[in-house]
Amino acid sequence: MVCIMKEFMDKDFMLSTETAMELYHAIAEKMPIVDYHCHINPQEIAEDRKFDNITQVWLGGDHYKWRQMRSNGVDEYYITGDAPAREKFQKWAETLEKAIGNPLFHWSHLELQRFFGYYGVLDGDTAEEVWNLCNAKLQEDSMSVRNLIRRSNVKLLCTTDDPVDDLKWHKKIKEDESFEVQVLPAWRPDKAMNLEKPEYPDYLAKLSAASSVEIKSFADLKKALSVRMDFFDSMGCKVSDHGIDYVMYEPASDEEIERIFAARMAGETISKEDAAKYKTAFMLFVASKYEELGWVMQLHYGCIRDNNTTMYNLLGPDTGFDCISNYAPASQLAGFLNAVNEAKNLPKTVLYSLNPGDDELIGTILGCFQGSDAVGKIQQGSAWWFNDHKTGMRKQMTSLANLGLLGNFLGMLTDSRSFLSYPRHEYFRRIMCDLIGGWVENGEYPKNMKNLEKIVKGICYNNAVRYFGFPLDEV
Repeated sequence: MVCIMKEFMDKDFMLSTETAMELYHAIAEKMPIVDYHCHINPQEIAEDRKFDNITQVWLGGDHYKWRQMRSNGVDEYYITGDAPAREKFQKWAETLEKAIGNPLFHWSHLELQRFFGYYGVLDGDTAEEVWNLCNAKLQEDSMSVRNLIRRSNVKLLCTTDDPVDDLKWHKKIKEDESFEVQVLPAWRPDKAMNLEKPEYPDYLAKLSAASSVEIKSFADLKKALSVRMDFFDSMGCKVSDHGIDYVMYEPASDEEIERIFAARMAGETISKEDAAKYKTAFMLFVASKYEELGWVMQLHYGCIRDNNTTMYNLLGPDTGFDCISNYAPASQLAGFLNAVNEAKNLPKTVLYSLNPGDDELIGTILGCFQGSDAVGKIQQGSAWWFNDHKTGMRKQMTSLANLGLLGNFLGMLTDSRSFLSYPRHEYFRRIMCDLIGGWVENGEYPKNMKNLEKIVKGICYNNAVRYFGFPLDEV
């Protein structure tokens, strides 16, 4: 038998069967993008920023790349330090050539192909060529952030915004008729919940000012949050997002929560047990408000953050020193969802665990709280962060297919700070089509193109449009 080696990242990249190729090229490739969770800066969209060089846009805040450069022994001077941009890019190129099997290798080359028309391979030897090509391309109007979004066929995106944010940049974008892509805020209230943090009293002062509610009690905090949620809702917000250690459920009386709040504001150290009670009360309250507003609640958990104290003190959070946690008690996740459900306050909810070992756990919990008020009311989110690679995506979708309904899956989110990250949707769609195509060719699902088209279009775009209630038409 003669095996023919495939070309490097050609048009059938990641597609191993005829059915996979048909599903991707005839259906998935043409689908628009709704990016319901990302971290890009709305100010840069409002001002239609252009970047000076490829290092600025690629390495400026990408802790995925920073981690790999550190693994390659690169000095921090060339990562987050003051090294010249060209030298930083060289160190990244030299790192990338060793990243066989890593999604960053694929993402980087997809971005070079789709945005810069470069179909070669970036490594230490080609770094100068790629540097010059990309920097020349970045000077073109087609490479402004708005045009990068347009070229990626994005119809709507949700940023990540704190309750105290005035959303002025969202307002500017909304009022600008020259930009047709919808940019909506997403509610991220972590700072309002994390009472154990040393800056918590200072943050509540900011929230008081933003809401015009003097916060002297937990009841006051709920009033202030309600004011801000109503404002976010008026600005088109449809979704909340929480970055939490795990989904906890430690119920307590209103009097006990007020005691904990008063103790914290008096400067006392709060025990882990009291912090869990406080955060449970916080989440029960906001979940009820989300249901009232018709928002979706996203829960991202399973991460141990800022493990390297030396580097945290030097660089701060979100700089590449986080890892997967193996503590996420199923009993507490189920208890929380049950409590909200019993109170008839359960909003549509998306669960993301950073630990891939939680896939099956989530898949079984989903089935306990579904209902006729929404298709796939409780969802497992896409393979997240350390799992958004070929193995992780296939595992997550296979688990969801085994235990739930893959056809209702919300699909990919970008979860990125870079405007060049949208080819990650292509990467996901290729993997998804290959997975489904393989099942079809193995006789595990009929080749009924009408049904397959509905499934693929749903996972790419339509399911998210319908689930989040975005003001978009399905395709």
